[in-house]
Amino acid sequence: MVFSFLDRAPRVALLRLTGLIAARPDPFGGGLSAAGIGPLLERAFSIRRLAAVMLVINSPGGSPVQSSLIAARIRRLAEEKKVPTIAVVEDAAASGGYWVATAADEIVADPASILGSIGVISAGFGFTEAIARLGIERRLRTAGEEKSFLDPFRPERGEDVARLEELLARLHEEFKDWVRMRRGARLKAPEETLFSGRFWLGREALALGLADALGDAEGEAKRRFGEKVRIIRLGQRRRPFPWRLIPGAREGVEALTHALEERAAWARLGL
Repeated sequence: MVFSFLDRAPRVALLRLTGLIAARPDPFGGGLSAAGIGPLLERAFSIRRLAAVMLVINSPGGSPVQSSLIAARIRRLAEEKKVPTIAVVEDAAASGGYWVATAADEIVADPASILGSIGVISAGFGFTEAIARLGIERRLRTAGEEKSFLDPFRPERGEDVARLEELLARLHEEFKDWVRMRRGARLKAPEETLFSGRFWLGREALALGLADALGDAEGEAKRRFGEKVRIIRLGQRRRPFPWRLIPGAREGVEALTHALEERAAWARLGL
């Protein structure tokens, strides 16, 4: 028997980052937020005799703020601990998922992975005609002329649309600046192409400089650190879904809302 304190095999922390990125977490443990994933990142980077941290990413994106916070924490820990960090993309690292992936020193993807979607999106609904047909009168009073920004129960105002487009453009610049800083000279296509919001399969992403290699987490760990590498797996824990929830109960509604949001995010990628 080999005792753990005599085990000198290289150690690789493998942390799975899965789901929609949002400030409000899934009440049953899914999705990604800076507060939720922070303790797992700290744990991954604190393992003794660590050769590398691998971040296995499956995310269609989500909140730009949470994406930025998670990425910044990864960089801080990688630099503080001086540990190589490798992002391994499985189904997708798109939009905010790609923002997080670029926090790593290198990005590895499957040939069929989806990467990119370097853009910002805002979606909503307008109900002005619907409430008119139902004979509903909208009563709204504000202090502050822009307080009712993009109210879905009132017709769109040109100044609101212009302001939203300006906000989206500024967020897009933040995203682009981060990718420029992290990928730099490795990018191999014009910015007009890379930053258009389009996404690509892994082999195409490699040719464009959005990824560095093709492969999978376990295979990459063994290739880099040998067959005896010790992979320490970490990941988010999901609470079991309480099927007996009273219909309409708060947790049930939140879980359904989160599931619909995540389904819509994956659907934009065709997954």
